[in-house]
Amino acid sequence: MSTIHTAVLRDLGIQAVNPGGSTGSTWWSGRNDGSLLPSINPSTGEQIAGVYPCSADDYQRIVKESVEAFRTWRMVPAPKRGELVRLIGQTLREKKDRLGTLVSLEVGKIKAEGDGEVQEVIDMADFAVGQSRMLYGVTMQSERPAHRMSEQWHPLGPVGVITAFNFPVAVWAWNAFLAAIAGDTVIWKPSPKAPLCAIAVQQICNRVMQQQGYPGIFSLFITDQPALADQMVQDDRLPLLSFTGSVPVGRRVAATVGQRLGRTLLELSGNNAVIVDQTADLDMAVRAIVFGAVGTAGQRCTTTRRLLVHESRYEELVCRLVKAYAQVHIGNPLEPDVLMGPLIDQVAVEGFRAALDEIKKEGGEVLYGGRVLSRPGYFVEPTIVRAKNEWPIVQRETFAPILYVMPFQTIDEAITLQNHVPQGLSSAIFSNDIRHGEQFLSAAGSDCGIANINIGTSGAEIGGAFGGEKETGGGREAGSDSWKAYMRRQTNTVNWGRELPLAQGIKFGS
Repeated sequence: MSTIHTAVLRDLGIQAVNPGGSTGSTWWSGRNDGSLLPSINPSTGEQIAGVYPCSADDYQRIVKESVEAFRTWRMVPAPKRGELVRLIGQTLREKKDRLGTLVSLEVGKIKAEGDGEVQEVIDMADFAVGQSRMLYGVTMQSERPAHRMSEQWHPLGPVGVITAFNFPVAVWAWNAFLAAIAGDTVIWKPSPKAPLCAIAVQQICNRVMQQQGYPGIFSLFITDQPALADQMVQDDRLPLLSFTGSVPVGRRVAATVGQRLGRTLLELSGNNAVIVDQTADLDMAVRAIVFGAVGTAGQRCTTTRRLLVHESRYEELVCRLVKAYAQVHIGNPLEPDVLMGPLIDQVAVEGFRAALDEIKKEGGEVLYGGRVLSRPGYFVEPTIVRAKNEWPIVQRETFAPILYVMPFQTIDEAITLQNHVPQGLSSAIFSNDIRHGEQFLSAAGSDCGIANINIGTSGAEIGGAFGGEKETGGGREAGSDSWKAYMRRQTNTVNWGRELPLAQGIKFGS
């Protein structure tokens, strides 16, 4: 590893071997036995550093201290809670370049995307600061004289946040900053494929919160043991569990938390389509499709996976995409001219291979790419495939840079094809026909949680609620009124008169 990268790690508090649990500056897990969890640079296959995962005892301590910290934190005025989040955001601004580099090192995003993800965390902090003064309830008219009705929102409790490797810091922030200004404490279980990013963020939170006299608000719980992760999901001390990951795991999380009558926020798979009609601006469409399909090596839940093109533009657009794909520089994501880095690990590479094998058996035609590159690291070519929407492989989310292209004849057919998958996260149409655009956004249009016109499926802003329908899980994070998920709602009625009338005109006794 270069001297520059070593300095980046040192500045972010990353050591050669790191503890995997923390509840603040005064406590990091002391385990130094058992198997060491390696953090691997997917560009080289080499180890960056190691982490000792948490033990069962560590987990119990983390939850116990989080519960105790909640009792104090819930009584701190929300604007004060927002001020502490603002200070964390300010420190993140100072560390943006170095943390963005760590994101690139650990998960293989190009530097621009790594920096962009950290900027998203900063933006989310800013958003939460403003929201801390807008946790509004409403006043209602009572049917009873001399009565006043209103609703208010109270902190919910310790919140569990389980994140995936592909957004190793941003998804935590979507949850953690809103939960914090809502008065909740947060226990974060990051992906074991990206533990160092989580440790770096925890170091920042620890320092700020300790200086301000509120330790234990943000906690870290790193494990690669499914049994310990299950213990977190089953823990009724955590009234809300936010999970980002695959549909099969999300189903189990929802069932387990539902069994204990807890709440879940589920952000699961996407199988996102872009529709390009006969009026579309192809210059715009090509740029959006390439970024949406190739960015993060196809490892986003909002990745563009299906392309539905009007038959009159089909050959032209495919030809332009093939030329654009040929110009995508693949390599070390920290090099400035690289546009696509590696997949996260060898398992992901084998998933890419298996998907292409299935595509060929179905009769699909590879129009570009399709190869695993013979070099250190986990690199593959971005791939374009002529396919059919009903094929089982197209109906699933393959977490790799494979784009399925299909023609259509009418806008009704295109919308039907787009919606005819189990997932419902993000969608887009490129069109200069106002009728097509309005139909796409109507109740009879896209069935996704995100629907865009003349922009791609990726790159959601934090000002809008993020999430999807159907197998995507129905959760919403960031933006809008999603803060309500992290609070409990209470209806209040005050009788300021001297009588005791009952609702609905009920007469009871004399």
